[in-house]
Amino acid sequence: MNSLSANMLLPTRLKPAYSDKRGNSTNSLPVSNTRSKRKNQSVVPMARLFGPAIFESSKLKVLFLGVDDKKHPPTLPRTYTLTHSDITAKLTLAISHSINNSQLEGWANRLYRDEVVAEWKKVKGDMSLHVHCHISGGHFLLDLFPKLRYYIFSKELPVVLKAIVHGDGNLLNNYPDLQEALVWVYFHSNADEFNRVECWGPLWEATSSDGHRTQTLPQTRCKDECSCCFPQVSSIPWSHSLSNEGVTDYPGTQAEGMPKPEKL
Repeated sequence: MNSLSANMLLPTRLKPAYSDKRGNSTNSLPVSNTRSKRKNQSVVPMARLFGPAIFESSKLKVLFLGVDDKKHPPTLPRTYTLTHSDITAKLTLAISHSINNSQLEGWANRLYRDEVVAEWKKVKGDMSLHVHCHISGGHFLLDLFPKLRYYIFSKELPVVLKAIVHGDGNLLNNYPDLQEALVWVYFHSNADEFNRVECWGPLWEATSSDGHRTQTLPQTRCKDECSCCFPQVSSIPWSHSLSNEGVTDYPGTQAEGMPKPEKL
């Protein structure tokens, strides 16, 4: 694995934030110090990759787009779009009725595909949070290391969930029962091994790196129109063909006419 390919494939929140200071001062440094700095820099990606994932609220920017914390998700769609900026090293969390597509525009997002999107659902009367990550498919760089990307997303997702809990804290304070809602994580990939759904347990547990996770499927919504399931159509129209237990489609995540993951 060469360093360039690995750097481009890492979700950008785990890429090293090197500061390019090749100004007047660095040119005058002794050779030994320069080599030492380079050695320290080479350690940063490894430390970020295998070290603990830490949530920093000071680096989170929250946008409320047409929603408030007084409306319980069983009656109005509530969707989260989380992205990262390489320039500011900050996270942006948009809370809205559907995916905030303006966050997903630009060449960098299409290249790295490091966004995480999530939505609240009520299925047969039970609330649950459904989280989606793109592992591979779309271009060959993403297809080189799906196992590494799966590992990184799995490692960082507790931080993502903490960002959601912190950013939408008033909602969870007003409706503490949502902390007991199960979290379902969808990994989208054109590799069957990583194209899967995992249950991360209740929200309060899923925010912990030590939480219990199982590869299983959520219950499906009622086939006929009912009041115990909401929303009727997912606000996250990502294509998804599951590998779990031989299941190929999951109602509510497969949008009609949407391409397969390898074509995204």
